[in-house]
Amino acid sequence: MQQDVFINATPQESRIAIVEDGLLAEFLVERKRERGIVGNIYKGKVARVLPGMQAAFVDIGLDRAAFLHVSDLSASPEGMSTLLRGSEEEIVFEGPKPPSRRRLPIERQLSRGQEILVQVAKDPLGMKGARLTSHVSLPGRYLVFMPTTGHIGVSRRIEDDKERKRLKDIALSLGTEEGGFILRTACEGRSKREIQRDLKFLTKLWKRVQKKAESTGAPALIHQDLDLIARAIRDFFTTETHQVVIDNVKEYRRILDFVGQFMPRHKSKITFYSQAEPVMDHYGIEEQIAKALERKIWLRSGGYITIDRTEALTAIDVNTGRFVGKRDQEETVLKTNLEAAREIVRQLRLRNVGGIIIIDFIDMEKEANRKKVYEALRDAIKRDKARTNILKISELGLVEMTRQRTRESLENMLLSPCPYCDGWGRIKSNVTIAYEILRAIKREKSRLEDGKRILVRVHPDIANFLYDDESRSLDNLEREINHKIIIKAAEELSHQKYEISAI
Repeated sequence: MQQDVFINATPQESRIAIVEDGLLAEFLVERKRERGIVGNIYKGKVARVLPGMQAAFVDIGLDRAAFLHVSDLSASPEGMSTLLRGSEEEIVFEGPKPPSRRRLPIERQLSRGQEILVQVAKDPLGMKGARLTSHVSLPGRYLVFMPTTGHIGVSRRIEDDKERKRLKDIALSLGTEEGGFILRTACEGRSKREIQRDLKFLTKLWKRVQKKAESTGAPALIHQDLDLIARAIRDFFTTETHQVVIDNVKEYRRILDFVGQFMPRHKSKITFYSQAEPVMDHYGIEEQIAKALERKIWLRSGGYITIDRTEALTAIDVNTGRFVGKRDQEETVLKTNLEAAREIVRQLRLRNVGGIIIIDFIDMEKEANRKKVYEALRDAIKRDKARTNILKISELGLVEMTRQRTRESLENMLLSPCPYCDGWGRIKSNVTIAYEILRAIKREKSRLEDGKRILVRVHPDIANFLYDDESRSLDNLEREINHKIIIKAAEELSHQKYEISAI
């Protein structure tokens, strides 16, 4: 697999495209005025403790109080999944495990007004406040340092057994007096000295965080995580990366300094883009971004998938479309489903869809074919860094899965609800609105004096429809209510809005 990274940086925003084998796999956006807070460390003050929810709301200085669940106060390995920001979710903990302890109720751990050091695990989403954890994690190039736990882990994404054993030995030999750590996939092939240097830097950073927290009152920001460009180079740039192309001189030099420090032999992969045509247009990425916002996605075979998001879940439907196959229907369906499985995973990553996901594959008669599609989906999901859980295809032909939600989806980042339909995706037809207006005029008649004229201000499309298609209805209504009706087109009104007044 060839991976390319394209970076478009302006004073207003940073946009990063991760391209795999020529196809856009992930698209990240960070706007200066809306910079995310995941990874930031705050000194917060407990605003409310809710025993019934086993959670607390913590004031960290934002518009809305942040949410802290009792599980994020636990030092167990399973309670650390939110620490790693989706980049190293599958981990194997090495070394001795501490004896399991019963989790104390949150009301026995926290009280109102108490000050606590917390880290943001999830950005605010919609009306929900940020999700917090009391277990701080400091990601570096080669490892994630976790000062509040003694666990040592190795990324499960490192599949070579010999390399895993080598790194396990290094990990156990680097045990610190305070805290634990997880070796990331970037450790593969790195020396003990390089990993140790990263750990030393992170332990010093933690001491600075502690010192600042001791001298600062709550609520306050104690440590701000790296910006998007620095995080992307830290997390995505590997020895397998083909090239990194960036169109900003200042950021280009900053990336060169970073790579020169950690991977000097790969500095030649960093390219400054200076052409007049925007970098995202030159490499065909803007077109792929536009397609990532569409409801229907066409497959190369001629089939297609549709993606519909609701408040509770995301529904994905697979259809054969224009693809008719060559031999029989079962083969056509299987080929479409296999292609759709790979494309669905790419779309989930690209759109950053989280939560519950239901996939409706085309019905297959053979159990062996259903298994092939399921395995294809499982195999494709291995590229996804977000934590996922997939259930086997049900008797109804549905696949139920969940995907970790850590930040706003691409749709929420780039789009806003339609002012006409309020997010429904459909608006009332001209005839529906026209008849609604006629009924409203009859209701208004009771508060108008006889002989007065009624002015109706509507969108031009509705005004034209009333005069062209419903003129007889207007004449009949005027005779019925004994009032003259004047229809006036108003460009400033939305399609479904209208105003009725007496003249």
